[in-house]
Amino acid sequence: MAPVMVPGFVRVRRVLMSNKNNREQPMKTLFQYTLIGAVALTGTACNDSSKKPFNQLPGFIQGEVHSTQYDGVTDDLLTGGLGASGLASATAPAFDDPLNPTPEELRTLAIYNNYRALVDTVPGGGYGEFFGPQVDSSGEGLIAGNEYLAYMTVNGSDVPVTVMVQVPSSFDPEQACMVTAPSSGSRGIYGAIGTAGEWGLKKGCAVVYTDKGTGTGSHNLATNSAQRIDGTLTQADEPVQFRADLDAQARADFDAAWPDRFAYKHAHSKANPEADWGRHVLQSIEFGFYVLNEEFGQETGNGRKVIKVKPKDTLVIASSVSNGGGASVRAAELDDKGLIDGVAVSEPNVNPQVDTSFTIRQGSGPELAEHSRSLLDYTTALAVYQGCANIAPEVRDVAPLNATFNNFTIAENICNSLANKGLVTGATTDDRASDALRILEEEVGIQPEQNLLAPVHFGLAVAQSISTTYANAYGQAGVEDRLCDISLAATGAGGAVTPITAAQEAALFSASNGIPPSAGVNLVYDGAEGQPTNLGASASPSTSQQDYGLDALLCLRSLALGTDAVTGSPLSGDAAEWSERIADGVEQIRASGNLRGKPTVFVTGRADAILPINHTSRPYFGLNQRVEGSNSKLRYYEILNAHHLDVLNGFPGIADRYVPLHHYFFQALDLVWANLADKQALPPSQVVRTVPRGDMATPLSEANLTPIDPAPDAGDRIVFADDQVQIPD
Repeated sequence: MAPVMVPGFVRVRRVLMSNKNNREQPMKTLFQYTLIGAVALTGTACNDSSKKPFNQLPGFIQGEVHSTQYDGVTDDLLTGGLGASGLASATAPAFDDPLNPTPEELRTLAIYNNYRALVDTVPGGGYGEFFGPQVDSSGEGLIAGNEYLAYMTVNGSDVPVTVMVQVPSSFDPEQACMVTAPSSGSRGIYGAIGTAGEWGLKKGCAVVYTDKGTGTGSHNLATNSAQRIDGTLTQADEPVQFRADLDAQARADFDAAWPDRFAYKHAHSKANPEADWGRHVLQSIEFGFYVLNEEFGQETGNGRKVIKVKPKDTLVIASSVSNGGGASVRAAELDDKGLIDGVAVSEPNVNPQVDTSFTIRQGSGPELAEHSRSLLDYTTALAVYQGCANIAPEVRDVAPLNATFNNFTIAENICNSLANKGLVTGATTDDRASDALRILEEEVGIQPEQNLLAPVHFGLAVAQSISTTYANAYGQAGVEDRLCDISLAATGAGGAVTPITAAQEAALFSASNGIPPSAGVNLVYDGAEGQPTNLGASASPSTSQQDYGLDALLCLRSLALGTDAVTGSPLSGDAAEWSERIADGVEQIRASGNLRGKPTVFVTGRADAILPINHTSRPYFGLNQRVEGSNSKLRYYEILNAHHLDVLNGFPGIADRYVPLHHYFFQALDLVWANLADKQALPPSQVVRTVPRGDMATPLSEANLTPIDPAPDAGDRIVFADDQVQIPD
């Protein structure tokens, strides 16, 4: 293999290849990029170490382990060599050759895009003062160290899952610590670089990442092009992040019928990766211990290492945000080896097991008994109704960026189509839109605080994309199934399918969030009136109106409900079969609520309009109290004037009203660290009453960021009493 030139790599490392007899033999050293050969060996670096003191590559690692050292000057672990100012720059790093970016260029752009997708870097929003690489660091905040990349699998699936370990030069094996950083959303391996990654690296901890079986993992079905582990493209038969389960003839037949389509790993791997997110995180920890012992284990003189860094001597915090946070929660629930010491997560995507023995109540408001709806349930409801609710008089002109991201003519068409199907009532469009809003609040359990942000999320196709990808994933559908007549492809200005440009495809690893529409790959309604059309511009056959392909969205809603979303009748035929498969998939991802007594902190914004709190953090808190009772060490902090996507705080109208939840995520990590390292008590569960900035011109200050109170007033405490989660207003 030709050497790959990696900027910032300054140390030559010996490379070992394990043969089938487990004897390690020297291999040609590669300058500036190293490969540690791997075969499926039994045993790991962190289990049964008393019987097997030698460090062994975990058997779940598949193929090569890629190792690169970064000097912290020309390139680094946290910022991709860009530094804090480069991450904040509105000008993205460019490829020298847009059609053939190098692995280093792809990595840098991936770090840039993923950091900025989770963190508000606009001046005045807290970046550089409360968070950011340069905070509590010198200069631009570059962090030197080693980075290791590999593929792994879990039992029962051969779909590659990417795992990565970053070991900062400041890591101290005598005071070892590790932080998990599974990617948020459907993002790739660098998806948590700006959240758990930043905190852990700056703390001197090893950070273990996984893409959780998501990530772009794009497969161009027209060309057979797919992504290697470093994001470069190949059409060859070699290890890649994902290819659809189609032989050459089946792929050719599909492309002839549906040209220029893509398959994506999360949607089309037929693996329901979310069912294994907890295992992915636990395996990333095990791989982390293997890496640490390769670096710090005692040399024996025969190429083997005696294990030095052990779980019992290492402080391990399971962390991350959104889907990554949910993955770490699931890992803690499954942790029968005692790998995880504590959990600190933000806005976690948890789908608690349904327990109707308790209710949820905010202030003196109504009791909510129908909590714990699944992600697919409430998201398909948002996909169907929010487009109409966007123009309800209550939100139309006050919801930030509503008119910027949403076409109100299409919104009116959605309202008309819903009314004609009997799904909303009202004599006027305003009445119908208000009824759609009422349905979301009263029947689906959406909090009123979420209404101002829901329109911009619809405009960004959040619910539409989640509904599509997760329905496919839960049902273990293949790209060839085209569930609800929706496929993935590039589209032109009029919405028709078109081949993706070579430059767009070359950048997908770095630019896509793994869940179309993103980076030039869109949702296409193949059943649209006229021809396959970009979903947002499509007309439904049943209405002949340009109503955001409402027929397709109602199809997804029906699969989630198990009944026809329009008539309420039982499904039949293929629809019934898919709905049953999807329901089985949803059950596989339910959280048990048993955190095994681990100190745990959830921080969630009350205005979260992507993962509504009445179906995620609030009922999980209640379920945990039911399951663990007095043994529970879970603390839930609900942050007022905070929401799911801090990146939107960089826009007028949103910056005025909301504070960064990211700040409280770092507080959660600090609190769990202090509890584990210094035995400091975790503050009681509480509502945190922040103070909005009021206008974007006013920089964020400590006065806006009310701290989590070690001894909150009774009127601010969140409690579980009388079979109820009680949340102060």
